[in-house]
Amino acid sequence: MTMGTAESAPDFEQATLPGRAAALVELLRRNAARTEQDRCVAAENIAALDEAGLFSLTVPRRLGGHQERIRTLVEVSSELGRGCGSTAWTTSLINISGWLIGLYPQRAQREVYAQDPSTRACAVLPPHGTGRTAGAGSIVTGRWGFASGCLHARWALLGMTLTDERGEHLDQALALVPVNQLTIEDTWHVAGMRGTGSNTLIADGVFVPAHRILSVTHALQGTYPTEFKDETLYRAAFVPTLALSLAGPLLGLARGAMELVLASLATGRGISHTHYSQAREAPSTQMQLAEAASLIDTATLHLMRAADDADNWAASGRCMPVVNRTRARMDIGTVARCSRDALDLLLNVQGARSFADDSPLQRIWRDLETGTRHAMVNPAIATEMYGRALLGIEDQITPLI
Repeated sequence: MTMGTAESAPDFEQATLPGRAAALVELLRRNAARTEQDRCVAAENIAALDEAGLFSLTVPRRLGGHQERIRTLVEVSSELGRGCGSTAWTTSLINISGWLIGLYPQRAQREVYAQDPSTRACAVLPPHGTGRTAGAGSIVTGRWGFASGCLHARWALLGMTLTDERGEHLDQALALVPVNQLTIEDTWHVAGMRGTGSNTLIADGVFVPAHRILSVTHALQGTYPTEFKDETLYRAAFVPTLALSLAGPLLGLARGAMELVLASLATGRGISHTHYSQAREAPSTQMQLAEAASLIDTATLHLMRAADDADNWAASGRCMPVVNRTRARMDIGTVARCSRDALDLLLNVQGARSFADDSPLQRIWRDLETGTRHAMVNPAIATEMYGRALLGIEDQITPLI
């Protein structure tokens, strides 16, 4: 793929991974409308992300990946979100699927990455399928909606209920399945994040060998089957890490909106029905911009604290305590709330023109309103969980902590 002239092409060899992401922002912005219209990340974006190595952030280094920290993942996804929310979301969830594969036994990891370390995967955690024990594996059947990244993936991780031959419940698990053994049903018709192509995956009696089935019950306790216990990344707390993958793109959307509004104000436009010939001179504009910037800063600080917590506990070799895990969820909920509130102020500054069909702000608004409603980042749920943990109440509202 050619990306501009030799002089303008990003120097991926020298740049940090977040720097590589930042170098792609303008490309993603140019392709954002097409990504939304096609309900699929533009092929040019996928090629550029591949060239930059941004689909391999969490792939084990021994298999050709970067094996980067969770902090790097959220930094990269928040950079990409400045350009296109759907592309950032898809990239982040493909990377978190790579992290999940790193939790599996070596045999499964090699089946995915040995031939091509840039192989992409997608994941759906809720147990929308069943896996019935059959020999040295399970027969998997089900339907998994909201499979972000499935249009660009060769493997899928599918949540399921494991049963024995009689149908008795054994466990909750994730099955690692080649996408060519599944059917993709076009079900993603939504108001926001349209470009993620988060369609429905269908399995009808697919055999999955035992080494490609991961116990979610054990993962929630910090027990993973990978043989490489010295690899810090694959010791990170299960649910906080999954939730963090959703937060970076949301922050990036708010940051992108701030950049667009500041660029618009620099043109010297006024405020209709007032004496302000330049909106930037109005105290109301200045105050709302300052408040929006502070909210974005707050979101950034909470996001990076949660990512650093996940990395630091993994490095310590100890299981992240429940109160810290719920605080991470609270931090992620804060990212969602502050990003939404910041965008609301920026829309006030920009006015009704924000909602013109050709305004990228209306797409950012729809993407952020949709993305921040994901159950894993819901601020109200996170607040309830954290409050219970602070009070030492063991009876939580979800096992996903």
